[in-house]
Amino acid sequence: MDEIKLHHVFTYRDMDRAFWAEHLEDWVPAQLVDAHVHIVDPQFRTEVVTEELRRSYWVMEVDEMMDAATAERCFRTVFPGRKFSCVGFGYPSLGWDLEGANRYVATEFARRGWHALALLRPSWKPAQLAQALDQPGIIGVKPYYSLIGYDAQSRDKYLEASIFDFLPHQHLEVLDARRAWVTLHVPRAGRLGDPVNQREVREIRRRYPHIQLVLAHLGRCYTRPHAEEGLLPLADDPGLFFDCSAVLNPEVYALALRHLGPERILFGTDNPILLMRGRQTWAGRRYIQHTSHPFHFNTQREPPAIEATYTLYMYEALKALKDACRETGVGREGVERIFARNAERLIALAQTQPHAKEKTS
Repeated sequence: MDEIKLHHVFTYRDMDRAFWAEHLEDWVPAQLVDAHVHIVDPQFRTEVVTEELRRSYWVMEVDEMMDAATAERCFRTVFPGRKFSCVGFGYPSLGWDLEGANRYVATEFARRGWHALALLRPSWKPAQLAQALDQPGIIGVKPYYSLIGYDAQSRDKYLEASIFDFLPHQHLEVLDARRAWVTLHVPRAGRLGDPVNQREVREIRRRYPHIQLVLAHLGRCYTRPHAEEGLLPLADDPGLFFDCSAVLNPEVYALALRHLGPERILFGTDNPILLMRGRQTWAGRRYIQHTSHPFHFNTQREPPAIEATYTLYMYEALKALKDACRETGVGREGVERIFARNAERLIALAQTQPHAKEKTS
């Protein structure tokens, strides 16, 4: 069969079809909810990405945004025969028209029966947040530390910020009143294990218990040491959820399944990023991205014979999750929870009537 173009430089090949057939066809459930995907029309970009910014972090070279029609086509290609939906959002950068992007996902997602999160400006007044949440299809927000201020050289100028610098208490009050979904990408170089993050996540859970709080990327725990530091201290909170987007490490999945359980993990891709072809390797607290495309970050190339076997990062992530489920004894019910039922439950909670009048002054 011919290659099928996915998005950016990514394509779907016979090796991907074979990998799906061998490892995933009989395991991936019939229904999927991708709880972490970036979708927005590129027309809403307002700043040209500088070469310095593009080279500042590997993600910056592969996260060319896809519109809703492209995302839907990619879903159908990489998940053959599956019924799918998503909880998605635009690109969290002040180099984009955030309000326009939020209107776009609200319209396009409602048309498809998907659910969207609004990108959240920390500077918004509570009434502005309430207005964003009133758009059809919007069930919550996606805050991000890069939305504190724009930097043309690096996305991580505000990496060491407090969570409350980009998700302030006046917003949390509105979100709690709305029972809204919040997908939180934790800041700080120490990732979820950082003591400040641990303290602030617990504070959010204590003070705003009606929020459906989902920590992105298993708290950015891509290696076992980070997972031990970040996930284990929060394993005692049954109301705290995690999406597993962009996690490819089977040891991390196994640890998460043992200590969080399948009831608290949501499937997610972080696409378009995981449409990249390649694999990860790990060395202690470091993870190394390998790909066959000549991106500037791809400095640790593997032999051509190995690169020729690469499939999509997304399929590698699914295979790692499958292996961890089998290792930890997670059966069909648990797998179906991860892929759809947990997200469906949180969507339903986020769509219930507010429990109290929100503060919007």
